Amino acid sequence: MRPVRLMKVFVTRRIPPEGRAALAQAADCEVEQWDSDEPIPRKELERGVAGAHGLLCLLSDCVDKKLLDTAGANLKVISTMSVGFDHLAMDEIKKRGIRVGYTPDVLTDATAELAVSLLLTTCRRLPEAIAEVKNGGWSSWKPLWLCGYGLTQSTVGIIGLGRIGQAIARRLKPFGVQKFLYTGRQPRPQEAEEFQAEFVSTQELAAKSDFVVVTCSLTPATKLLCNKDFFQKMKKTAVFVNISRGDVVNQDDLYEALATGQIAAAGLDVTTPEPLPTDHPLLTLKNCVILPHIGSATHGTRNTMSLLAANNLLAGLRGEPMPKELKL
Repeated sequence: MRPVRLMKVFVTRRIPPEGRAALAQAADCEVEQWDSDEPIPRKELERGVAGAHGLLCLLSDCVDKKLLDTAGANLKVISTMSVGFDHLAMDEIKKRGIRVGYTPDVLTDATAELAVSLLLTTCRRLPEAIAEVKNGGWSSWKPLWLCGYGLTQSTVGIIGLGRIGQAIARRLKPFGVQKFLYTGRQPRPQEAEEFQAEFVSTQELAAKSDFVVVTCSLTPATKLLCNKDFFQKMKKTAVFVNISRGDVVNQDDLYEALATGQIAAAGLDVTTPEPLPTDHPLLTLKNCVILPHIGSATHGTRNTMSLLAANNLLAGLRGEPMPKELKL
């Protein structure tokens, strides 16, 4: 009997153990992995993907026309361990009939928790307070020292009241938020009723909110949505948080708004570029808290993401329905 030809799979990063185990148990696949926590160099990516039947990649891997050409006609499935897919050349992928898997839903809770943590950290000025303890700035109790802004009786505006936006609202409601405003996708009536949320324009949301949380997807309509005009409409006491994509925000305009006191503070889990250069002007501001894109960074969530990405890939290679397939 002729030996069965194994399908070549290339994995662009060291992924969590549950995903690795699923791939290792696939007897019909020959799996090669870039064995590092750091991004794969482009030349190594091109070498690894050449002739591959399946590719498991991350949000930081640019899968463009050149890489698809390098992969060749064997490539049938791309599985990205992410919810976002703006790193994939979707038109070219569709043209070639390549199936795409992604990992929605599984990171909703972790990302919502991080958004609330970032909002509280920013509005209550926790990094500044921690620094004062360490540098000897803590002398005695002062009535106005390190005062921030509280959520009780506040109005919270959410740009993008989808799964993550709703999960954030559920977590913020017990803090005593008085009102939720939202723009973007309109939720079903029962969802809006749950949060007593009011649908408004983006500009109206900016003007009326004490806190603004951005959760929307990056699209041509949302690119640089939060710009000078947006920040000028916000209250001087308002706090801005972005957990969406860096390109939703004009960072030069955000810096100007923070440096001049147009808005009180900002918290970002996403930036452009990533990583943000250490000499970036935003990093000089005390009223700007920046995290290294850790929205989904819990052990449980990342394991679940890796397993779903692996199962998407294997199902696609075997011609079976994917658990989560991106419909092109």
